[in-house]
Amino acid sequence: MAVTILLQSALWIWFLGCTTTYKIGKHILVEGMGVKSAEFITLCAYSTGLILFYVLRPAGRWILLAMLILWFTVEFFCHWYFTIFGASERKLKGYNECFKNTVRIFPMSGTRLVPDLYHIVQHILILLNIIIII
Repeated sequence: MAVTILLQSALWIWFLGCTTTYKIGKHILVEGMGVKSAEFITLCAYSTGLILFYVLRPAGRWILLAMLILWFTVEFFCHWYFTIFGASERKLKGYNECFKNTVRIFPMSGTRLVPDLYHIVQHILILLNIIIII
């Protein structure tokens, strides 16, 4: 149960960065989009799922699992789909422009969408949360 709480908290704190900007020194880890954004709505949905997970047992487990799977699916089609299958010039240009100042493990590509460090960690945390709930 401690691992579950730790991973759920880590994902919540990590994803909060999509609402508020996280920086490492001068480098941007993620630029927050504020409370009037789809990211904030997702954070609220995840928060609600977490509350239901602990309050509404056993149904809350399935609600949170469904929310996490939906979230991961959306993230896959926003990031990894274009990494695997390639992106249009317009999509690639827009993505690289949006995340041009973020911390990266792998450099941007002119032919493939390459997620930055923030999104790689976020997607790993979502997957780990799905695994611990299953």
